[in-house]
Amino acid sequence: MAKEVICDMTKGSPMKHIIIFSIPLILGNLFQVFYNMVDSIIVGRTLGVEALAGVGVAGSLHFLVIGFSSGITSGFGIIVAQRFGANDPEGVRRSVAMGTVLNLCFSILLTSVSVGFTMPILKWMHTPADIIQNAYDYIVVIFMGISATMFFNYLSCIIRALGDSKTPLYFLMIASATNIILDFVFILFFHMGTAGAGLATVIAQALSGLLCLLLIVKKFPMLHVKRKHWRWDSRFAWIHLRLGLPMALQFSITASGVMIVQSVLNGFGSTIVAGYTAANKIEQLITQPLIAFGVTMATYIGQNYGAGNAERIKQGTKSCMLLVTLFSVFGSLLIFFFGSGFTKIFVGNGQTDVIAAARTYLVITCFFYLILGYLIMFRNTLQGMNNSIVSLLGSGTELISRIIFAILLSKYLGYAGVCFASPFAWTTAGILYIVQFIFDIKKFKKQLAKRYTQPQHPDKKMTADAH
Repeated sequence: MAKEVICDMTKGSPMKHIIIFSIPLILGNLFQVFYNMVDSIIVGRTLGVEALAGVGVAGSLHFLVIGFSSGITSGFGIIVAQRFGANDPEGVRRSVAMGTVLNLCFSILLTSVSVGFTMPILKWMHTPADIIQNAYDYIVVIFMGISATMFFNYLSCIIRALGDSKTPLYFLMIASATNIILDFVFILFFHMGTAGAGLATVIAQALSGLLCLLLIVKKFPMLHVKRKHWRWDSRFAWIHLRLGLPMALQFSITASGVMIVQSVLNGFGSTIVAGYTAANKIEQLITQPLIAFGVTMATYIGQNYGAGNAERIKQGTKSCMLLVTLFSVFGSLLIFFFGSGFTKIFVGNGQTDVIAAARTYLVITCFFYLILGYLIMFRNTLQGMNNSIVSLLGSGTELISRIIFAILLSKYLGYAGVCFASPFAWTTAGILYIVQFIFDIKKFKKQLAKRYTQPQHPDKKMTADAH
């Protein structure tokens, strides 16, 4: 046990835990987004605007499928965090084994379905003829490597569940360098086009997963499973699916809205699509701290929920809100004043129409980063408290809002109307999450008070199952 690199977030300063845990996550996310951006930069600079637009169109499909897999693995990781917070080492190991089996099943299913339906969906999205092949070549390779992506995501989730967010960062740094090198090799030397960019990403993900596995073997005895932990338990499987599936569907529902927006956007031509693609890549980079705070809260809340500590949940939420506010305001100012300069990295100075399209999107959305930050934070907080159903409902609200605003506003404001769709969707879902959190924390405190005032069997534990 002494060799384990774990962090018990049920004790000590909530603000200190959140900051220390978030810093490696922020850096790791930036590296991950960076090597995804490298795909787009190299594609845009070497293969042209049409290829860049193709990668952009594929982005919504990528979000649909890979987002689903990320939701599944994140949900399973929260169960591990709850078991750890409840001081249940055997429960941790059983959860790791169950999550591994379920991840294997889902990786097979997702690979089969996504590869088969890629081209029909691209056609349904009215992808322009000059970019559809580039989009297909890129994303179908990504989908063929779903198992590698899920392998890395799940192992990194269970490592973070025990409070270690630092060591996976080193693996992402290695993977980033690998991805960049392979991008140049596959695109410039082997002339594989957008498929080469996709293949580089898959190999980098597989490498990160392998390194995570080696770390677990050497430094995390608590995660070492034995034959007895592989025993199938339908009830325990359902505990994982009850949290993982809504989180996965949440990503897919949100992605469905993004796909519909993308189909509306495709009607404006490949130049606008390329500008929108570059702007989204920049936005992803700037908002990574907000995403990192959300992941941190899922672990922090999961541990304290398992420990039955409502007061620390409230304290951690207030601390995280302050951090989200500071980073959101900084990101908004950075994008407003320097967004156009960032766009030139993707396409160069000569593509003025592409740069203008990117600028339009960034200026509209940057004023809503604070709302986006709260949305991400409270969604993950609710998931850490086992309320993944409301997260799913919030995603449905986001979907409906995004579709309605994209279709209606595009008729009156054109491309700018499409850009307003995401901020309005963030607002509607964010309000729902905040209201639900206020309700849930009050409910949880009442449940705890009732438990502490009623006589209990000595062996009864406050575990994730009890909630």
